[in-house]
Amino acid sequence: MELTLAITGASGTIYAHRTLQFLAASGVVSQINLIMSGTAAIVAQVEMGANLKSPTAETINEWLGLPKDSKVIRFWRLDNFAAKPSSGSYKQSGMIIVPCSMGTIGSIASGAGTNLIHRAADVTLKEGRKLIIVPRETPYNSIHLENMLRLSQAGARILPASPGFYHRPQTIDDLVNHLCYRILDQLDIPHDKKTQWTGTEVPEGD
Repeated sequence: MELTLAITGASGTIYAHRTLQFLAASGVVSQINLIMSGTAAIVAQVEMGANLKSPTAETINEWLGLPKDSKVIRFWRLDNFAAKPSSGSYKQSGMIIVPCSMGTIGSIASGAGTNLIHRAADVTLKEGRKLIIVPRETPYNSIHLENMLRLSQAGARILPASPGFYHRPQTIDDLVNHLCYRILDQLDIPHDKKTQWTGTEVPEGD
């Protein structure tokens, strides 16, 4: 399986970080085409202390804890419209945008893309492939909601960064992992833990 993952400047870089780690360790993803917006590196530094301002294969692998010579991540510049993810004829399983800013959502919803993230998302929709968008904003105004509705009607899956609590999380990592497992579920990618409600969580007689 090959897919594209984009990181924008919305808060929640840890979701991208953990999702990339899970994808790389899944055993079913052979390559991840990684795209980062111009502000994604700034947010990554603020939230995680990561230095991704001039990303290379080595620095990205180091950030994710992958071997230096790992080839699973392929980084593409934001202005590279000749990159593989920009063409519908290049087949992939889908695309994840995590976290996704409202500016990115608005650009994709309007069809007025100006960078590789917008173009790759547009291609994913027009080819009928899975596009998983993980918005991180609160509260939503009516423009945000209308744009997300428009993308949903076009075939995108809107998966807000809203982790559940039925698994009784004890740490922030538990919350982050739960959301990232839900992202993987959208592409039928296996992971270590179950996120499905089983009914056994409620004791009999309650």
